Amino acid sequence: MEKKDFEAWLDNISITFLSLTDLQKNETLDHLISLSGAVQLRHLSNNLEILLKRDFLKLLPLELSFYLLKWLDPQTLLTCCLVSKQWNKVISACTEVWQTACKNLGWQIDDSVQDPLHWKKVYLKAILRMKQLKDHEAFETSSLIGHSARVYALYYKDGLLCTGSDDLSAKLWDVSTGQCIYGIQTHTCAAVKFDEQKLVTGSFDNTVACWEWSSGAKTQHFRGHTGAVFSVDYNDELDILVSGSADFTVKVWALSTGTCLNTLTGHTEWVTKVVLQKCRVKSLMHSPGDHILLSADKYEIKIWPIGREINCKCLKTLSVSEDRSISLQPRLHFDGKYIVCSSALGLYQWDFASYDILRVIKLPDFSNVSLLGFGEIFALLFDNRYLYIMDLRTEKLISRWPLPEYRKSKRGSSFLAGEMSWLNGLNGQNDTGLVFATSMPDHSIHLVLWKEHG
Repeated sequence: MEKKDFEAWLDNISITFLSLTDLQKNETLDHLISLSGAVQLRHLSNNLEILLKRDFLKLLPLELSFYLLKWLDPQTLLTCCLVSKQWNKVISACTEVWQTACKNLGWQIDDSVQDPLHWKKVYLKAILRMKQLKDHEAFETSSLIGHSARVYALYYKDGLLCTGSDDLSAKLWDVSTGQCIYGIQTHTCAAVKFDEQKLVTGSFDNTVACWEWSSGAKTQHFRGHTGAVFSVDYNDELDILVSGSADFTVKVWALSTGTCLNTLTGHTEWVTKVVLQKCRVKSLMHSPGDHILLSADKYEIKIWPIGREINCKCLKTLSVSEDRSISLQPRLHFDGKYIVCSSALGLYQWDFASYDILRVIKLPDFSNVSLLGFGEIFALLFDNRYLYIMDLRTEKLISRWPLPEYRKSKRGSSFLAGEMSWLNGLNGQNDTGLVFATSMPDHSIHLVLWKEHG
């Protein structure tokens, strides 16, 4: 058949074929295949593979490929990376996909880093760490041994842990090595706080003292409380020290001179926690940058302005029950924007601008669970048996770690959280160092530490 005649015949056949139903088209193809020889069948096989197995990632523009990939879960994407070098290259270059996957795991995202391969590596590191948390394999334990009597006071900062004991001493430890850096003779310590030069202690002898690390000398003694001092905080910039006591009062002192500037009254129980913090929100009662004092007892949290010591009035009193039937746990979180405290009813979060309760997080058995740390993504909690990590986005516990029979305390000084930045989102670097510390009946200090990444 001449080429011209063949092309005309083919056009007619095509028009007729397109007018058929799907069933008729299938029957026609079956008939043509039955009439075909080996050459035609081989030709058909080769072309069908090209038509049916088209590599869309190779054919589509990169922007469209990225849009389609966004709808796949990360685990599927990792599998897709194994299809070919081209697929691995395209999928690994999809920055937004891997950033989103990291965010969903609770990872902090630095948008300034645009290297696509970086975010795929971060995701792989993140999923490993989250698997370790889920499988209760993310931590390890250690002990600090050196005190000869009950260790009651603990304070942690920048890799250093300070411990105060009934053996009339305070020690400063390097958590990473377990070595004691300083050991000085003090009084019985119920609360400690330190910086590079000094140590401030609250004592069961009703006083507060300031000590110099390098010499061990007492540089200031604050006398005036008539009950044990359970909590201290200070601010060098303001030259202010505050103390909470079993005499139901909070005292404000001049840090440099030891002079009592004011005694704040109104509590009807032991004041077990005082916190000095800068305000980060604006309201009718305070502005960003104002220094705020929080004091807590068994049932109430009181809020005071710092800077008006002569006529300092309580701004607000917070509680979880009007009839004082529900006790607050001793640990208190305040970052200048939110106040968080746990109770037998659950975890309470207040908005500091309005003092409204933003949410109450309840668990089936929350009566014995206490707050250790609270962030934007995670919260650290514990009870008599376990250390818990909660994902605050879902309010579900995602991990737990067994604890030994530690020394119980109703006033909350004999346990604390370590590094806190990871509670605002893990980033692959902040999941290191101390997670939790508590004093033991044998006078040692039990540490829970992050394991190094596998």
